[in-house]
Amino acid sequence: MKQGSKSPRSEQQFFDDPAIDRIMGAFMALATEHYVLLDRVRAMERELVNAGTLNRGSLGREPDEVERAETSADRTAFIEALMRPLLGEQEALGAAGKFSLK
Repeated sequence: MKQGSKSPRSEQQFFDDPAIDRIMGAFMALATEHYVLLDRVRAMERELVNAGTLNRGSLGREPDEVERAETSADRTAFIEALMRPLLGEQEALGAAGKFSLK
């Protein structure tokens, strides 16, 4: 219970500002999803190596110019969509585009 408060908190709260708790919750959810994806990528790599489809050594090589060009526009769009809300450019209903839920 908050000091001076007569009623218990409606939810578990660790920080004085409940918004920080929600941000931490979102961060932890993203970290969990990241680990799950990492684990699945490792499993796929292992299966592909075992099947002789993939040379594990080729995964760590630097991309060539063609590969860089193919991913550059996609990476730029992702970064712009990710940073838009931090720059104060978020639309009232959320950002639209390839990297949105719309």
